[in-house]
Amino acid sequence: MTRTLLTHARLIDPEAGTVAPGALLLEGGVIRAVLADPAGTEARDGAEVTDCRNAFLAPGIVDLGVKVGEPGERHKESFKTAGLAAAAGGVTTIVTRPDTSPAIDTPEVLEFIRRRANEVAPVRVLPMAALTKGREGREMTELGFLLDAGAVGFTDCDHVVTDTKVLSRALTYARSLGALVMCHPQDPGLSAGASASSGKFASLRGLPAVSPMAERMGLDRDLALVEMTGVRYHADQITTSRALPALERAKRNGFDVTAGTSMHHLTLNEMDVADYRTFFKVKPPLRSEDDRQAVIEAVRSGLIDVIGSFHTPQDEESKRLPFEAAAAGAVGLETMLPVLLRLYHSGELDLPTLFRALSLNPAKRLGLPCGRLAAGAPADLVLFDADKPFILDRFKLQSKSKNTPFDGARLQGKVLQTLVAGRSVYRSA
Repeated sequence: MTRTLLTHARLIDPEAGTVAPGALLLEGGVIRAVLADPAGTEARDGAEVTDCRNAFLAPGIVDLGVKVGEPGERHKESFKTAGLAAAAGGVTTIVTRPDTSPAIDTPEVLEFIRRRANEVAPVRVLPMAALTKGREGREMTELGFLLDAGAVGFTDCDHVVTDTKVLSRALTYARSLGALVMCHPQDPGLSAGASASSGKFASLRGLPAVSPMAERMGLDRDLALVEMTGVRYHADQITTSRALPALERAKRNGFDVTAGTSMHHLTLNEMDVADYRTFFKVKPPLRSEDDRQAVIEAVRSGLIDVIGSFHTPQDEESKRLPFEAAAAGAVGLETMLPVLLRLYHSGELDLPTLFRALSLNPAKRLGLPCGRLAAGAPADLVLFDADKPFILDRFKLQSKSKNTPFDGARLQGKVLQTLVAGRSVYRSA
Protein backbone atom coordinates (compact mmCIF):
# COMPACT_ATOMS: atom_id res chain seq x y z
CA MET A 1 0.00 0.00 0.00
CA THR A 2 1.46 3.34 -1.12
CA ARG A 3 2.36 5.79 1.61
CA THR A 4 2.52 9.44 0.58
CA LEU A 5 3.95 12.18 2.74
CA LEU A 6 3.04 15.78 1.96
CA THR A 7 5.60 18.01 3.66
CA HIS A 8 6.16 21.73 4.25
CA ALA A 9 2.52 22.67 3.83
CA ARG A 10 0.40 25.31 5.51
CA LEU A 11 -2.48 23.21 6.79
CA ILE A 12 -5.94 24.81 6.80
CA ASP A 13 -8.06 23.11 9.47
CA PRO A 14 -11.69 24.32 9.24
CA GLU A 15 -12.67 22.36 12.37
CA ALA A 16 -10.04 23.94 14.59
CA GLY A 17 -10.15 27.25 12.74
CA THR A 18 -6.38 27.32 12.29
CA VAL A 19 -3.70 27.66 9.64
CA ALA A 20 -0.41 26.11 10.73
CA PRO A 21 2.73 24.60 9.19
CA GLY A 22 2.71 20.82 9.09
CA ALA A 23 2.66 17.64 7.05
CA LEU A 24 0.15 14.94 6.14
CA LEU A 25 0.73 11.20 5.84
CA LEU A 26 -1.63 9.51 3.39
CA GLU A 27 -2.18 5.78 3.07
CA GLY A 28 -4.93 3.63 1.63
CA GLY A 29 -6.92 6.64 0.41
CA VAL A 30 -7.18 8.23 3.86
CA ILE A 31 -5.21 10.61 6.05
CA ARG A 32 -3.15 8.44 8.41
CA ALA A 33 -1.58 11.22 10.42
CA VAL A 34 -1.47 14.99 10.75
CA LEU A 35 2.06 15.99 11.72
CA ALA A 36 3.12 19.23 13.37
CA ASP A 37 6.65 18.81 12.01
CA PRO A 38 6.58 20.36 8.51
CA ALA A 39 9.33 17.97 7.40
CA GLY A 40 7.35 14.94 8.59
CA THR A 41 10.57 13.37 9.84
CA GLU A 42 8.92 10.63 11.91
CA ALA A 43 6.85 9.34 8.94
CA ARG A 44 9.40 9.37 6.13
CA ASP A 45 10.31 5.67 6.20
CA GLY A 46 8.86 3.98 3.12
CA ALA A 47 6.87 7.04 2.11
CA GLU A 48 6.82 8.84 -1.20
CA VAL A 49 7.59 12.44 -0.24
CA THR A 50 6.05 15.48 -1.92
CA ASP A 51 7.32 18.91 -0.89
CA CYS A 52 4.42 21.38 -0.89
CA ARG A 53 6.84 24.31 -0.74
CA ASN A 54 4.82 26.26 1.81
CA ALA A 55 1.61 26.22 -0.24
CA PHE A 56 -1.77 25.94 1.46
CA LEU A 57 -3.22 22.44 1.90
CA ALA A 58 -6.93 22.16 2.68
CA PRO A 59 -9.77 19.64 2.57
CA GLY A 60 -11.16 19.28 -0.94
CA ILE A 61 -14.21 21.38 -1.75
CA VAL A 62 -17.66 19.77 -1.54
CA ASP A 63 -19.77 21.69 -4.08
CA LEU A 64 -23.46 21.43 -3.25
CA GLY A 65 -25.78 22.17 -6.18
CA VAL A 66 -23.90 21.55 -9.45
CA LYS A 67 -25.77 21.27 -12.75
CA VAL A 68 -24.43 18.72 -15.24
CA GLY A 69 -26.07 18.41 -18.64
CA GLU A 70 -26.48 14.63 -18.60
CA PRO A 71 -29.07 13.50 -19.48
CA GLY A 72 -30.56 15.85 -22.05
CA GLU A 73 -28.05 18.70 -22.40
CA ARG A 74 -24.73 16.97 -22.84
CA HIS A 75 -23.69 19.66 -25.32
CA LYS A 76 -23.55 22.11 -22.39
CA GLU A 77 -21.70 19.91 -19.90
CA SER A 78 -20.88 16.23 -19.51
CA PHE A 79 -19.80 14.34 -16.42
CA LYS A 80 -16.32 14.08 -17.92
CA THR A 81 -15.89 17.82 -18.51
CA ALA A 82 -17.59 18.73 -15.22
CA GLY A 83 -15.26 16.33 -13.41
CA LEU A 84 -12.19 17.80 -15.10
CA ALA A 85 -13.34 21.33 -14.25
CA ALA A 86 -13.96 20.31 -10.65
CA ALA A 87 -10.52 18.76 -10.31
CA ALA A 88 -8.89 21.87 -11.76
CA GLY A 89 -10.80 23.97 -9.23
CA GLY A 90 -9.96 21.93 -6.12
CA VAL A 91 -13.48 20.45 -5.94
CA THR A 92 -13.25 16.80 -4.88
CA THR A 93 -16.99 16.10 -4.48
CA ILE A 94 -19.75 17.48 -6.68
CA VAL A 95 -23.36 17.15 -5.55
CA THR A 96 -25.46 17.29 -8.70
CA ARG A 97 -28.88 18.86 -9.18
CA PRO A 98 -31.79 16.96 -10.74
CA ASP A 99 -32.77 19.73 -13.18
CA THR A 100 -31.87 17.59 -16.16
CA SER A 101 -33.98 16.44 -19.12
CA PRO A 102 -35.63 14.23 -18.04
CA ALA A 103 -35.48 15.18 -14.38
CA ILE A 104 -33.81 12.75 -12.00
CA ASP A 105 -37.07 11.54 -10.49
CA THR A 106 -36.88 7.73 -10.77
CA PRO A 107 -34.38 5.16 -9.48
CA GLU A 108 -33.61 4.17 -13.08
CA VAL A 109 -32.49 7.67 -14.10
CA LEU A 110 -30.56 8.00 -10.85
CA GLU A 111 -28.77 4.72 -11.49
CA PHE A 112 -27.79 5.93 -14.97
CA ILE A 113 -26.37 9.12 -13.45
CA ARG A 114 -24.33 7.24 -10.86
CA ARG A 115 -22.97 4.72 -13.36
CA ARG A 116 -22.09 7.36 -15.95
CA ALA A 117 -20.40 9.61 -13.39
CA ASN A 118 -18.34 6.79 -11.91
CA GLU A 119 -17.12 5.82 -15.38
CA VAL A 120 -15.78 9.19 -16.50
CA ALA A 121 -15.50 11.74 -13.66
CA PRO A 122 -12.16 11.93 -11.82
CA VAL A 123 -13.86 13.31 -8.67
CA ARG A 124 -16.63 12.00 -6.45
CA VAL A 125 -20.15 12.59 -7.79
CA LEU A 126 -23.20 12.40 -5.52
CA PRO A 127 -26.66 12.95 -7.07
CA MET A 128 -29.66 14.68 -5.60
CA ALA A 129 -33.10 13.64 -6.82
CA ALA A 130 -36.25 15.61 -7.60
CA LEU A 131 -38.72 16.20 -4.78
CA THR A 132 -41.73 16.05 -7.11
CA LYS A 133 -42.23 14.17 -10.37
CA GLY A 134 -40.83 16.10 -13.29
CA ARG A 135 -40.11 18.93 -10.82
CA GLU A 136 -43.67 20.02 -11.59
CA GLY A 137 -44.84 20.41 -7.99
CA ARG A 138 -47.90 18.20 -8.30
CA GLU A 139 -46.91 14.77 -6.98
CA MET A 140 -43.96 13.76 -4.84
CA THR A 141 -41.44 11.25 -6.10
CA GLU A 142 -40.77 7.82 -4.59
CA LEU A 143 -38.44 9.25 -1.97
CA GLY A 144 -37.70 5.93 -0.28
CA PHE A 145 -36.75 4.15 -3.50
CA LEU A 146 -34.59 7.09 -4.57
CA LEU A 147 -32.81 7.10 -1.23
CA ASP A 148 -32.11 3.39 -1.62
CA ALA A 149 -30.76 4.09 -5.12
CA GLY A 150 -28.23 6.58 -3.72
CA ALA A 151 -29.87 10.02 -3.64
CA VAL A 152 -28.20 12.22 -1.01
CA GLY A 153 -31.09 14.68 -0.88
CA PHE A 154 -34.12 16.03 -2.69
CA THR A 155 -34.79 19.32 -4.45
CA ASP A 156 -36.86 20.77 -7.25
CA CYS A 157 -34.13 23.40 -7.71
CA ASP A 158 -35.56 26.73 -8.86
CA HIS A 159 -38.99 25.24 -9.60
CA VAL A 160 -40.63 26.31 -6.35
CA VAL A 161 -43.46 24.01 -5.25
CA THR A 162 -46.42 26.40 -5.10
CA ASP A 163 -48.97 23.91 -3.73
CA THR A 164 -48.30 24.11 -0.01
CA LYS A 165 -50.22 20.90 0.70
CA VAL A 166 -48.08 18.92 -1.76
CA LEU A 167 -44.92 20.40 -0.25
CA SER A 168 -46.01 19.69 3.33
CA ARG A 169 -46.74 16.06 2.46
CA ALA A 170 -43.37 15.68 0.75
CA LEU A 171 -41.57 17.23 3.72
CA THR A 172 -43.44 15.02 6.17
CA TYR A 173 -42.49 11.91 4.24
CA ALA A 174 -38.87 13.09 3.91
CA ARG A 175 -38.82 13.64 7.69
CA SER A 176 -39.92 10.04 8.28
CA LEU A 177 -36.99 8.87 6.13
CA GLY A 178 -34.45 11.27 7.66
CA ALA A 179 -33.88 12.74 4.20
CA LEU A 180 -32.46 16.19 3.48
CA VAL A 181 -34.63 18.54 1.41
CA MET A 182 -33.08 21.54 -0.34
CA CYS A 183 -35.43 24.35 -1.36
CA HIS A 184 -35.07 27.57 -3.33
CA PRO A 185 -36.47 30.34 -1.09
CA GLN A 186 -38.37 32.59 -3.46
CA ASP A 187 -41.94 33.67 -3.98
CA PRO A 188 -42.52 32.45 -7.55
CA GLY A 189 -45.32 34.91 -8.26
CA LEU A 190 -43.22 37.95 -7.45
CA SER A 191 -40.07 36.65 -9.14
CA ALA A 192 -41.69 35.42 -12.37
CA GLY A 193 -40.04 37.03 -15.38
CA ALA A 194 -37.59 39.05 -13.30
CA SER A 195 -33.99 39.43 -14.43
CA ALA A 196 -32.70 41.97 -11.89
CA SER A 197 -33.20 43.06 -8.28
CA SER A 198 -35.58 45.97 -7.83
CA GLY A 199 -34.01 49.35 -7.21
CA LYS A 200 -32.51 52.35 -8.94
CA PHE A 201 -30.21 50.29 -11.17
CA ALA A 202 -33.00 48.09 -12.56
CA SER A 203 -35.21 51.13 -13.12
CA LEU A 204 -32.50 53.02 -15.00
CA ARG A 205 -31.80 49.97 -17.17
CA GLY A 206 -35.47 49.25 -17.76
CA LEU A 207 -35.14 45.66 -16.54
CA PRO A 208 -38.00 43.60 -15.08
CA ALA A 209 -37.13 43.30 -11.42
CA VAL A 210 -38.03 41.41 -8.25
CA SER A 211 -37.98 42.77 -4.72
CA PRO A 212 -35.61 41.16 -2.21
CA MET A 213 -38.75 40.60 -0.14
CA ALA A 214 -39.62 37.71 -2.48
CA GLU A 215 -36.72 35.75 -0.98
CA ARG A 216 -37.83 36.50 2.57
CA MET A 217 -41.43 35.54 1.79
CA GLY A 218 -40.35 32.25 0.26
CA LEU A 219 -38.10 31.49 3.21
CA ASP A 220 -40.82 32.39 5.73
CA ARG A 221 -43.18 29.88 4.12
CA ASP A 222 -40.54 27.16 4.01
CA LEU A 223 -39.58 27.68 7.64
CA ALA A 224 -43.21 27.48 8.74
CA LEU A 225 -43.41 24.08 7.03
CA VAL A 226 -40.12 23.06 8.65
CA GLU A 227 -41.62 23.91 12.04
CA MET A 228 -44.71 21.88 11.18
CA THR A 229 -42.94 18.80 9.80
CA GLY A 230 -39.53 18.73 11.51
CA VAL A 231 -37.78 17.97 8.21
CA ARG A 232 -34.04 18.39 7.61
CA TYR A 233 -34.02 21.55 5.49
CA HIS A 234 -31.39 23.42 3.50
CA ALA A 235 -32.04 26.77 1.80
CA ASP A 236 -29.96 26.66 -1.37
CA GLN A 237 -29.21 30.37 -1.76
CA ILE A 238 -29.70 33.18 0.74
CA THR A 239 -28.70 36.37 -1.05
CA THR A 240 -30.45 39.26 0.73
CA SER A 241 -30.21 40.89 4.14
CA ARG A 242 -34.02 40.74 4.44
CA ALA A 243 -33.94 36.93 4.75
CA LEU A 244 -31.26 36.71 7.43
CA PRO A 245 -33.38 37.47 10.54
CA ALA A 246 -35.79 34.65 9.69
CA LEU A 247 -32.90 32.26 9.22
CA GLU A 248 -31.37 33.33 12.54
CA ARG A 249 -34.68 32.79 14.37
CA ALA A 250 -35.11 29.32 12.88
CA LYS A 251 -31.66 28.27 14.04
CA ARG A 252 -32.15 29.81 17.46
CA ASN A 253 -35.40 27.86 17.81
CA GLY A 254 -33.58 24.60 17.18
CA PHE A 255 -34.94 23.76 13.74
CA ASP A 256 -32.82 21.43 11.63
CA VAL A 257 -32.02 24.19 9.16
CA THR A 258 -28.92 25.15 7.20
CA ALA A 259 -28.43 27.66 4.41
CA GLY A 260 -26.10 28.30 1.51
CA THR A 261 -25.15 31.13 -0.78
CA SER A 262 -23.31 31.38 -4.07
CA MET A 263 -19.84 32.51 -5.00
CA HIS A 264 -21.35 35.09 -7.34
CA HIS A 265 -23.53 36.77 -4.70
CA LEU A 266 -20.50 37.01 -2.40
CA THR A 267 -18.23 38.66 -4.95
CA LEU A 268 -20.48 40.60 -7.37
CA ASN A 269 -23.33 43.07 -7.08
CA GLU A 270 -26.08 44.41 -9.35
CA MET A 271 -23.83 47.13 -10.77
CA ASP A 272 -21.63 44.49 -12.40
CA VAL A 273 -24.39 43.86 -14.94
CA ALA A 274 -23.40 47.30 -16.34
CA ASP A 275 -24.56 47.55 -19.96
CA TYR A 276 -26.65 44.37 -20.02
CA ARG A 277 -23.79 41.86 -19.80
CA THR A 278 -25.64 38.55 -19.86
CA PHE A 279 -22.77 36.51 -18.38
CA PHE A 280 -23.68 38.33 -15.15
CA LYS A 281 -27.29 37.13 -15.30
CA VAL A 282 -27.74 34.55 -12.55
CA LYS A 283 -30.64 33.27 -10.45
CA PRO A 284 -31.48 34.85 -8.05
CA PRO A 285 -30.31 38.07 -9.72
CA LEU A 286 -27.29 39.90 -8.36
CA ARG A 287 -28.16 42.03 -5.34
CA SER A 288 -27.17 45.40 -3.92
CA GLU A 289 -23.77 46.02 -2.33
CA ASP A 290 -25.46 46.25 1.08
CA ASP A 291 -26.92 42.78 0.57
CA ARG A 292 -23.54 41.43 -0.54
CA GLN A 293 -21.87 42.75 2.60
CA ALA A 294 -24.63 41.33 4.81
CA VAL A 295 -24.24 37.89 3.26
CA ILE A 296 -20.45 37.99 3.74
CA GLU A 297 -21.00 38.80 7.41
CA ALA A 298 -23.49 35.90 7.66
CA VAL A 299 -20.87 33.51 6.28
CA ARG A 300 -18.27 34.92 8.69
CA SER A 301 -20.57 34.45 11.69
CA GLY A 302 -21.69 30.98 10.60
CA LEU A 303 -25.33 31.97 10.06
CA ILE A 304 -24.91 30.93 6.42
CA ASP A 305 -23.30 27.52 6.46
CA VAL A 306 -22.33 26.68 2.87
CA ILE A 307 -20.84 28.38 -0.18
CA GLY A 308 -21.45 26.77 -3.57
CA SER A 309 -20.58 27.53 -7.16
CA PHE A 310 -24.12 26.81 -8.42
CA HIS A 311 -22.37 25.78 -11.60
CA THR A 312 -24.92 26.29 -14.39
CA PRO A 313 -23.47 25.80 -17.87
CA GLN A 314 -25.22 27.60 -20.72
CA ASP A 315 -24.22 27.59 -24.37
CA GLU A 316 -23.39 30.72 -26.36
CA GLU A 317 -26.75 30.75 -28.13
CA SER A 318 -28.68 31.02 -24.86
CA LYS A 319 -26.45 33.81 -23.53
CA ARG A 320 -25.97 35.94 -26.66
CA LEU A 321 -29.48 37.35 -26.38
CA PRO A 322 -31.07 40.52 -25.00
CA PHE A 323 -30.67 40.54 -21.22
CA GLU A 324 -34.30 39.73 -20.46
CA ALA A 325 -34.34 36.77 -22.85
CA ALA A 326 -30.90 35.35 -21.99
CA ALA A 327 -30.63 32.20 -19.88
CA ALA A 328 -29.58 32.65 -16.25
CA GLY A 329 -26.55 30.96 -14.77
CA ALA A 330 -22.76 30.83 -14.80
CA VAL A 331 -20.11 28.14 -14.61
CA GLY A 332 -18.11 28.08 -11.40
CA LEU A 333 -16.48 24.72 -10.65
CA GLU A 334 -13.07 25.83 -11.85
CA THR A 335 -13.29 29.49 -10.87
CA MET A 336 -14.83 29.27 -7.39
CA LEU A 337 -11.67 29.06 -5.30
CA PRO A 338 -9.68 31.86 -6.99
CA VAL A 339 -12.76 34.08 -7.07
CA LEU A 340 -13.53 33.54 -3.37
CA LEU A 341 -9.90 34.19 -2.49
CA ARG A 342 -10.73 37.81 -3.28
CA LEU A 343 -12.51 37.84 0.08
CA TYR A 344 -9.40 36.43 1.76
CA HIS A 345 -7.10 39.00 0.19
CA SER A 346 -9.47 41.82 1.13
CA GLY A 347 -9.56 40.62 4.75
CA GLU A 348 -13.29 39.87 4.71
CA LEU A 349 -12.99 36.10 5.29
CA ASP A 350 -10.07 34.10 6.66
CA LEU A 351 -9.12 30.75 5.13
CA PRO A 352 -10.49 28.47 7.89
CA THR A 353 -13.86 30.25 7.67
CA LEU A 354 -13.82 29.94 3.89
CA PHE A 355 -13.10 26.21 3.98
CA ARG A 356 -15.61 25.68 6.76
CA ALA A 357 -18.25 26.83 4.26
CA LEU A 358 -16.68 25.16 1.22
CA SER A 359 -15.71 21.77 2.67
CA LEU A 360 -16.56 21.00 6.29
CA ASN A 361 -20.16 22.21 6.52
CA PRO A 362 -21.48 20.73 3.25
CA ALA A 363 -19.82 17.41 4.12
CA LYS A 364 -21.39 17.43 7.59
CA ARG A 365 -24.82 18.32 6.17
CA LEU A 366 -24.69 15.37 3.82
CA GLY A 367 -23.24 13.00 6.41
CA LEU A 368 -19.96 12.59 4.52
CA PRO A 369 -16.63 11.79 6.22
CA CYS A 370 -14.65 14.27 4.09
CA GLY A 371 -14.13 17.99 4.56
CA ARG A 372 -11.64 17.60 7.43
CA LEU A 373 -7.90 17.38 8.00
CA ALA A 374 -7.94 14.58 10.56
CA ALA A 375 -6.61 11.05 10.90
CA GLY A 376 -9.06 8.63 9.29
CA ALA A 377 -10.68 11.21 7.01
CA PRO A 378 -10.61 10.60 3.24
CA ALA A 379 -7.51 11.99 1.58
CA ASP A 380 -9.54 14.43 -0.54
CA LEU A 381 -7.31 17.50 -0.64
CA VAL A 382 -6.51 20.68 -2.52
CA LEU A 383 -3.06 22.26 -2.61
CA PHE A 384 -3.04 25.88 -3.75
CA ASP A 385 -0.96 29.03 -3.95
CA ALA A 386 -3.20 31.82 -2.64
CA ASP A 387 -0.97 34.57 -3.99
CA LYS A 388 -0.31 33.51 -7.59
CA PRO A 389 -1.84 36.10 -9.95
CA PHE A 390 -3.37 35.32 -13.33
CA ILE A 391 -5.88 36.69 -15.82
CA LEU A 392 -8.82 34.35 -16.40
CA ASP A 393 -9.35 33.26 -19.99
CA ARG A 394 -12.72 31.55 -20.28
CA PHE A 395 -11.65 29.61 -23.35
CA LYS A 396 -9.07 27.78 -21.23
CA LEU A 397 -11.70 26.46 -18.81
CA GLN A 398 -12.29 22.71 -18.76
CA SER A 399 -16.09 23.09 -18.90
CA LYS A 400 -17.80 22.70 -22.25
CA SER A 401 -19.70 25.94 -21.65
CA LYS A 402 -17.69 29.09 -21.07
CA ASN A 403 -20.31 31.36 -19.49
CA THR A 404 -18.31 32.93 -16.68
CA PRO A 405 -18.70 36.54 -15.57
CA PHE A 406 -15.00 36.56 -14.67
CA ASP A 407 -13.60 36.34 -18.20
CA GLY A 408 -10.61 38.70 -18.34
CA ALA A 409 -10.67 39.28 -14.58
CA ARG A 410 -7.42 39.62 -12.64
CA LEU A 411 -7.50 36.91 -9.99
CA GLN A 412 -5.06 35.82 -7.32
CA GLY A 413 -4.83 32.17 -6.31
CA LYS A 414 -4.10 29.01 -8.28
CA VAL A 415 -4.83 25.34 -7.59
CA LEU A 416 -1.56 23.42 -7.75
CA GLN A 417 -2.83 19.88 -7.13
CA THR A 418 -6.08 18.09 -6.31
CA LEU A 419 -6.19 14.65 -4.69
CA VAL A 420 -9.17 12.29 -4.36
CA ALA A 421 -8.68 9.34 -2.04
CA GLY A 422 -4.95 10.16 -2.06
CA ARG A 423 -4.74 9.92 -5.84
CA SER A 424 -3.73 12.98 -7.85
CA VAL A 425 -6.54 13.94 -10.27
CA TYR A 426 -5.13 17.35 -11.23
CA ARG A 427 -1.72 18.93 -11.22
CA SER A 428 -1.01 22.45 -12.45
CA ALA A 429 1.26 22.68 -15.45
